[in-house]
Amino acid sequence: MQLQLPEPGADAQAASHSLKQLIAGEIAAAGGWISFERYMELALYAPQVGYYSGGSAKLGKDGDFTTAPEISPLFGATLAHLATELISESESLANVFLEFGAGTGKLAVDILAELKARGRLPEKYFIVEISSQLRARQQETLGEFVALVEWLDALPETFSGVVVGNEVLDAMPVRLAVKSAQGWLERGVALDAAGSFRFEDRAAADLPVAQIPDADELPDGYLTELAPVAIGFMRTLARMVASGAGAAAILPDYGFPASEYYLHDRSAGTLMCHYRHHAHDDPFYWPGLQDITAHVDFTAMAIAAVEEGAEVMAYTSQGAFLLNAGIGELLLRTSPEASLQYLPQANAMQKLISPAEMGELFKVLVIGKNVEWPQRMLRHDRTHRL
Repeated sequence: MQLQLPEPGADAQAASHSLKQLIAGEIAAAGGWISFERYMELALYAPQVGYYSGGSAKLGKDGDFTTAPEISPLFGATLAHLATELISESESLANVFLEFGAGTGKLAVDILAELKARGRLPEKYFIVEISSQLRARQQETLGEFVALVEWLDALPETFSGVVVGNEVLDAMPVRLAVKSAQGWLERGVALDAAGSFRFEDRAAADLPVAQIPDADELPDGYLTELAPVAIGFMRTLARMVASGAGAAAILPDYGFPASEYYLHDRSAGTLMCHYRHHAHDDPFYWPGLQDITAHVDFTAMAIAAVEEGAEVMAYTSQGAFLLNAGIGELLLRTSPEASLQYLPQANAMQKLISPAEMGELFKVLVIGKNVEWPQRMLRHDRTHRL
């Protein structure tokens, strides 16, 4: 079916064609087939032409999707409010922040603005960013705070302080697994007679289907995602967290525990593409010009973290997390009687916490070590579901 989406401009089309040629060349060199994980990696991160390494706007009204920091500064202010408490109550936590996948830099600005208002600016705010285009945009966005920020190319081996990664895990490449009468196959990418991308299933002895609960009971034709890249990242993150004096990593993202991720009814997987605020399921549509994501298997992430020595501090819905962390009190710093200022903030907060909006679809996983986690933050905790 032909997608009815806005047509990209000539320059964008040319960049996408360049990426298509790059991927097609890799498919040919690999004997006619590459894993979807490799396709997704190239589509998102190929130098100069991948979605995250190209120069186009990704977030906000001019981009392809909107994240929580773009909706309201209350999101970052609430994280800063919680972080200040964690640092005050946990002697092992340094007043240092580390953010990865910082996007436009909006979340960093909101966190730092709140910390400045509290007289609690950190010693350093690290940003891990592999995209030079996004790094340049972050430097521009950060303005007065840029001197506090240091950019890194990768996670450090050890760290003490507060770590934030908003919507990072969902953007990591995934493998596609499909159940057949012969067992589990890997769905990869090949070329058709016209040179267009198409899916093709092949046997793969290393497909990690053991993480799927009741994998043998799922019906033939069942399609899902496996995330070894994200699991590997979580292992690295957990080692960093566990090896320092004390750290807490806060990871908001959309997803489910394994028992809900691999439901019989979720037979088409969770892969989704975002282009100009339109969501669809065709990862071959203008490669490099659209985001490609998959929901997060939070059980797999938690297991990886624990196996590397970190602790699961909390797992809950974004709505419960933000309310427990004090977003309502922060909203009330603006008087409800000042309706022109209050109502837009209240409406934005509702998008963040409402079960009908982001409040339930998005979850927050927190891993850490040597941290005094506030008791109130365990209200409505769902760690037992992981």
